[in-house]
Amino acid sequence: MEINLEEVFQQKIDNEIKIEPRDWMPEKYRKTLLRQISQHAHSEIVGMLPEGNWITRAPNLRRKVALIAKVQDEAGHGLYLYSAAETLGMSRDEMLSELHSGKAKYSSIFNYPTVTWADMGAIGWLVDGAAIMNQVPLCRASYGPYARAMVRVCKEESFHQRQGYEIMLTLCTKGNPAQKAMAQDALNRWWWPSIMMFGPNDEHSPNSAQSMKWKIKRISNDELRQKFIDVTVPQADILGLTIPDKDLKWNEERGHYDFGTIDWEEFNQVVAGNGPCNKQRLKARVDAWNNGEWVRDAATAYAEKRAKREAGKTEAA
Repeated sequence: MEINLEEVFQQKIDNEIKIEPRDWMPEKYRKTLLRQISQHAHSEIVGMLPEGNWITRAPNLRRKVALIAKVQDEAGHGLYLYSAAETLGMSRDEMLSELHSGKAKYSSIFNYPTVTWADMGAIGWLVDGAAIMNQVPLCRASYGPYARAMVRVCKEESFHQRQGYEIMLTLCTKGNPAQKAMAQDALNRWWWPSIMMFGPNDEHSPNSAQSMKWKIKRISNDELRQKFIDVTVPQADILGLTIPDKDLKWNEERGHYDFGTIDWEEFNQVVAGNGPCNKQRLKARVDAWNNGEWVRDAATAYAEKRAKREAGKTEAA
């Protein structure tokens, strides 16, 4: 009797059995995971840039230390995720080459500028808050290495979100009117890009249905976006800030907030590489890669030298 590998694979998925690197998997499943995990890794690495820009200008030592720690966390997240993607048969050098050439994408949110200190609060509160909504379900993703990496990522992201909200709370409740206005301005600029982070509406998301069937994704884009809005609006009320959406209102019948129309043209333009900081972000990553070549070469030469020395000791013994 011939075994249908795709049926066996789907049965494992349906029975909540994790898929591991050496297990048989459909090629489309592997490619879907590679695309998603590598893009996720790229987003963590590129995401260091908008915040790293403010490390030297943080208002006090406490804020500086916290921001340094957060940027370090994001570097670690990228490394976890590149490692998970490598288990699918693609080298890190290949993934980085695709990022640097513009072939690979990363989250559109990181192509917006950070113009005031309040942006550090808005990013932590909104961007990391949206990331948590997206990423907590990934802790139960069907691919084992991805799911396990996400457990630690999500724990650290929760601190990032709290850090951001605390910055906003300080500006709004302990700051002067100009500082509260700065917080409102940051919310105005980051609100819509943040809710775009969940991706296109479900009917325009070509990969969602298959990813849901394979349990790479657990919750649809629109459901996650609605959950984020429902949670975040009351937080804005506590801050005394106004969400920049004239159509936002509570719908008693639905038990959710109704909200305005998202500018998907802006989203598509940013994803296509035409956002405010796309070129700047890619240049920074390419420059970092090129400027670090001597370090990689030195590390490789040292590893080869050490391996030869160890081999010589073994032969002498």
